[in-house]
Amino acid sequence: MPHSFNRLTTVAALDIGSSKVCCVIAKISRDKRINVVGYGYNASKGIKNGIVTDINQATLSVCNAVETAEQMANERIDRIIVNISGDKIKSTVKEATISINKNRPVNENDINKVIEKGINKINVEDHELIHCLPTNYRLDMGDEIKDPRNIYGENLSVNILLGLIPEIQFKNISTVIENAHLEIAEKAFSAYASGLSCLVDDEKEIGATIIDIGGGTTNIATFKHGYPVYFSSLGVGGNNVTNDIAWGLTTSFTHAERLKTLHGCAFLTSKDKEETINVYPVGEEDDSLIKQVPRADLINIITPRIEETFELINKKLTEHGLKDISSHRVVLTGGGSQLSGIREVASMVLDKQVRLGRPKNILNLPDNLYTPSFSTAVGLLLFALNYTEKKPNKIISKPSGSNSGFGKIFEWIKQNF
Repeated sequence: MPHSFNRLTTVAALDIGSSKVCCVIAKISRDKRINVVGYGYNASKGIKNGIVTDINQATLSVCNAVETAEQMANERIDRIIVNISGDKIKSTVKEATISINKNRPVNENDINKVIEKGINKINVEDHELIHCLPTNYRLDMGDEIKDPRNIYGENLSVNILLGLIPEIQFKNISTVIENAHLEIAEKAFSAYASGLSCLVDDEKEIGATIIDIGGGTTNIATFKHGYPVYFSSLGVGGNNVTNDIAWGLTTSFTHAERLKTLHGCAFLTSKDKEETINVYPVGEEDDSLIKQVPRADLINIITPRIEETFELINKKLTEHGLKDISSHRVVLTGGGSQLSGIREVASMVLDKQVRLGRPKNILNLPDNLYTPSFSTAVGLLLFALNYTEKKPNKIISKPSGSNSGFGKIFEWIKQNF
């Protein structure tokens, strides 16, 4: 559905992570240009592994980030696009087929009819439906077709990708948003948003997996033919590496994070055995009590966790049939992707071409946001701009009292344009 961009409107994105909470406010012009006018971020509290563990602390983190963004933008916001993460993200594909008139080509009504039939099969009891995306079509059970319009056939099939998260987890996020006096206009998986901001069109078309390594979770989204075809996540992230360092070197979490940032690497070299680093014992700040240890000790703690993470990702990709596709490539993003050497380890374990990704699909992005840590927040703005999902209430089987809504983002944009 095209948007009529006849005047400026405001869009706000909220990225709630395990390490930080970030709010970005942007203006969308009549020519569909996104101009970031305000942003704010702070350390995340009350969130662990993408899951709310303390409603009050999480609400305060959201309020602080939103208020900072509002002050920079000189504008109040009341609706946001929010990211969804956590270790229970999953996706499934539903297929539907209808008979069509072979004496005329496929038209828009045929497409809507087969999509509605596919959606009508959905049963998401105990889960919140985050995404509902037609990914590809087939005519007469032939090869995949991106757009079947104006082609003749007797049967039209569609695959619909469903992105799901346990309803109880979504309720907790919704409560935090509500307590911050905000309304959810729409929602998107973190890795999907990161893919929109980091992947180039050719990668999305040929096939690519975006791996967003956050503080408490690693979120995964695979694209092919321009659309997402798979969502998943792991309950591990950069904080697990930091915890390993804190335990292994008997130091504080804060100092372990600093060691990881300044001296950490995902693989060991011969020089690391010769170089030493300073480690403060837990509870000690006296420089005379500093321990000097080989940098190799630090890296020997980091490497197993990084290798294990990519082995788990490799297992997921293999289960989904994405492991042995030669043209398939991997893009790493998120704060955890900034660890030195992680690209090389990912390439070795996954046996894929790997590059590091940062937000690139919005012009004139503020320098502070042009880092992998803000890929999701920036991607949420692009998600709002290009929203096309269909989630009719009447044909989705959900527990009573759900708040899915049909095309909320369309209504929002229509009200503003």
